[in-house]
Formats: sequence, structure tokens, C-alpha cells
Amino acid sequence: MPDKRKHRGPHPEDHHLFAPDQLPIIRQAVADYSMLRTKGYSDKSSLKLIGDHFALTQRQRTAVMRSSCSDQELTTRRKKQLTFDDLKNQHLLIDGYNIITTIEAALAGGVILICRDGCLRDLASIHGTFRKVNETAPALELISKFLSQAKINTAKWLLDKPVSNSGRLKILIQQIAQKNNSSWPVELAYNPDEILVGAPEITITADSIVLNRCGRWFNLTAAVVEKFIPDANIINLTPEPPNCIDNGK
Repeated sequence: MPDKRKHRGPHPEDHHLFAPDQLPIIRQAVADYSMLRTKGYSDKSSLKLIGDHFALTQRQRTAVMRSSCSDQELTTRRKKQLTFDDLKNQHLLIDGYNIITTIEAALAGGVILICRDGCLRDLASIHGTFRKVNETAPALELISKFLSQAKINTAKWLLDKPVSNSGRLKILIQQIAQKNNSSWPVELAYNPDEILVGAPEITITADSIVLNRCGRWFNLTAAVVEKFIPDANIINLTPEPPNCIDNGK
């Protein structure tokens, strides 16, 4: 059956799965899962143990996994995180799908998680095909507006070449860049993660694996959502106060 979705909005069960009475349980699960990861236990076995203990659904377990990190990972990510003022005249390297889909979800009312490292992550997944939704162009416009305010030099976008419709998204990104007089080269790459972790530019992503390995990074998604989407459906799953978001206010 073809994918006919026009929005990247909430799952039908999210109002129940992330209801106020569920959040203390899920936050405790994030704390316990992060503790096990800190002690060196594997992610798969830790998630099953915690998920079974708290009787979490698969979607809640995904939220726990995406919201958690070990203490070591948290320290590493915070040391490398830049501020809004650090972006001026700099060159950025953007993890395209990672950034766009979360901002799309925020615009569409989807669940947006405040994670332990201060990043915002959604519960959407691409599954090998990207489908443009009503929020795609507005998301790119908000990113353009933010980067213009930050006075960056260039922003190079990386899109996964194996993902269907990457070529179409590349054209849309270039069209919006041209409209806003932005320097946005776009590259289709078979493995964007490897480029992101080894590049000298400032990395723009919320991908946990990339954040652990890259040099400098900026929390763009969180900054854009906080600055321009005040009514986003944000669920705070951090067991402790997250790292502050610097959106340039």
C-alpha cells in the first residue's frame, strides 16, 4: 500500500503512551537504562531488561532508547557542544534527514522528546524512503531563517543516497537556498555518518553515534524548535535537567 501521509504527526496511541501518568515511569526507565549503559551493559539487553521491568510498549522502549545515554557519552557530547555565537562565519555540515524529520514532526504536532543530552529527537523513521509532507518546505524555511540569524558562512547538506527520493529533496533544498540567497551545497552520500564524524566543519545532527565521534557540534534542531515552534508537542524524558538550549535569543 502506498504511503499517502501528508504530515509527520503523532501516532494514534501517543496521547495514551505519553500521558502525564506515564511520564514518571518512562523517566525512571531512562534513568535506569542510562545507568546500565554507564556500567557497560549492552544496549539491547539493557533495553529488554528495563522495558520488561516497567512493562513498556515497543514505542515507549524506542523513546527510552533515544532519550538515554551513558554518563561518559553525556560528558563527551557536552564538551564538544558549541553555542549560537560560535556559529558566526563558520562552515556547517548538516545531517539532512536527521534534522529535517524532527522539525517536520514538531510542526505537525508529533511527539518530540527532550533527551538526556539536551537534544530533541522524534519517533519517526524513514525505512528507506523519504516522503515529502506538508511540513517539509516550512521546516527548511525555519532552518534557513535560523542560520541567517546566526550569520553562518556555508551549510553543506548530506542526504543518504540509498534513501528513495533523496534526489527530489536535494532539489527542494537547493530551491529554498536559492530563494533565500543561502550557500547550501547538497551531497548525496552512501554513508553520511562517516563524513560527519571526520569532517572539519561544525556537525549538525542529533544522531547519538555521530555525536559520540564527531569534533564540534551544534544543537540546531532544539534551537530551531524552541525559537520558532513554541507549541511543539515536547515530552521531557530527562531524569535530570537537560543541557541548556542556546538558540541565540
